[in-house]
Amino acid sequence: MDLMGSPFLLAHGMGRPVEDATTHVQFDEPGVYRLWVRTRDWVAPWNAPGAPGRFQLLLNGQAVETTFGTEGNAWHWQDGGEVRVGSQMDLALHDLTGFEGRCDAVMFSKDLAYQPPHDGSMLASLRLQLLGLPAEPTVSPVYDLVVVGGGVAGTSAAVTAARLGLTVALIQDRPVLGGNASSEVRVWPEGHVNQKPFPRVGDVVMELIPDKKGDSANAQGAHVFNDQRKFDVVGAEPNITLFLEQRVNRAYASEWNIEAVLSQHTRTAERNLIRGRWFLDSTGDGAVGFLAGADFDQTDTGHMGASNLWNIQCLCEDEDPLSSELAAAVEEATFPRCAWAVDLAAKPFPGRTKGSTEPQTKNPNKPISLGNWFWENGFDRDPIHDMERIRDQNFRAMYGAWDTIKNVEKRYPAHQLNWVAYIAGKRESRRLLGDVILTAEDLRDNVQFEDGSFPCTWGIDTHFPAAAYKEGHEGDEFIADYTHGEGYTYQGPYWVPYRCLYSRNIDNLFMAGRDISVTHEALGAVRVMKTTGAMGEIVGMAASLCKRFDCTPRQVYSEHLSELKALMEVGAGAAAGR
Repeated sequence: MDLMGSPFLLAHGMGRPVEDATTHVQFDEPGVYRLWVRTRDWVAPWNAPGAPGRFQLLLNGQAVETTFGTEGNAWHWQDGGEVRVGSQMDLALHDLTGFEGRCDAVMFSKDLAYQPPHDGSMLASLRLQLLGLPAEPTVSPVYDLVVVGGGVAGTSAAVTAARLGLTVALIQDRPVLGGNASSEVRVWPEGHVNQKPFPRVGDVVMELIPDKKGDSANAQGAHVFNDQRKFDVVGAEPNITLFLEQRVNRAYASEWNIEAVLSQHTRTAERNLIRGRWFLDSTGDGAVGFLAGADFDQTDTGHMGASNLWNIQCLCEDEDPLSSELAAAVEEATFPRCAWAVDLAAKPFPGRTKGSTEPQTKNPNKPISLGNWFWENGFDRDPIHDMERIRDQNFRAMYGAWDTIKNVEKRYPAHQLNWVAYIAGKRESRRLLGDVILTAEDLRDNVQFEDGSFPCTWGIDTHFPAAAYKEGHEGDEFIADYTHGEGYTYQGPYWVPYRCLYSRNIDNLFMAGRDISVTHEALGAVRVMKTTGAMGEIVGMAASLCKRFDCTPRQVYSEHLSELKALMEVGAGAAAGR
């Protein structure tokens, strides 16, 4: 959205065409118009054949001659030719494949020679004009704390700060809370909280995280991640104003102090100017800090990638090959060949029979190693500017694997794809720099900081392309390995310093999540979600001290560390009576 200018519709049917996206259009003047559709051929970066994102435009139920999503590496306006329209018309996007067709906008021009701008400020201005949006955004009250990012870290911070008396704006660019721990991404939160000597740090986190059960794992059903639980906790706090489906894409700062952020609704495009005294960047990408000019670091190559998790289901509970139910399920569970996907017919990957390094199960129909954390891509690509490509390569790898399993190996005849993430689960991008930059050596050497504030218990776990599966995919590897052995472990729990949680050059900016002040290697230990949630709790406590003493986040360390530790003793859980 930040790069191509807008959110867009995605025909995510897992190989089965999705229902039409429809709207009704009125024209001031009937006649002949030139039609433009902003889209792209999403497999063009790989010169792959087949244009799997093909779709039609239906005008009053009739398809125009052009098929869209068939050309262009980049987002652009595809020319649909001249069409005749009346005073009103039903318009529909008609998916042809179920394989990730995408559309940003449809434009009709009475000037048959007109060509719309492809990007930049001209396109942004055109959107405001044609959508009838006001030139100025809606201005909010001044909140004590503005939290940008509603993952586990940001939500924990918002709840903590609200319980400690602050007015909080919680801005989340998705329709659900939880980030990677939501039903959209489905990564099970790891790490340990409620550790000595501050066992109450983590109470808010555990209110948000569903109770651990037998199916509490990656890529499981939506119920496992219980989005409603997070909404219930946030909704019980009258001091929180929740801005859902709002993407922050600008920050207003002067003299190293943020005054406001600008958010845009991902469906209506309406804009809000949200003002605050203190700000928390829990975007994961360090987006607010970057926009405000905060110092940051980024590992350009050899960093951790992003996952698209997936799972499958059997359409027939009876696996007896003689049963009529199984025969019907096999007929229904067909999957098309995917010439545009990664060709894995002769390549190993986790979960296949030929060439797998995984142990095989006794039951050949029982899924193994499909769609788990290690389906990861983008190790040497820019995690901001190349993110759509990274997510799409994960699609190509996953669809190629399932095509191979179903159509080459003839396994899982009665199974179909049940769920595939279309929001990639990121692990690493920008890291905003604080007064302390935690290193892996600090963890291994058990360096003690007086301002140790949240417990870190996960191993020093960085990811990289798995050697067993990288041949032939160099530059676009999609299966990850992780660090283990010597140097992976440390004495835990390790209490990470508070000084990693605020910016060293933006005076009113906190950080919580995978964008805090650590090195690439140390990020491997602090990035898991229960740990990031504990960071959020500490930020919420520190923000309450900023308000109480009218001070900066840095001064909480230099002048009010004892007060912060006193809050850590009590915690901000519901049981504490907040």
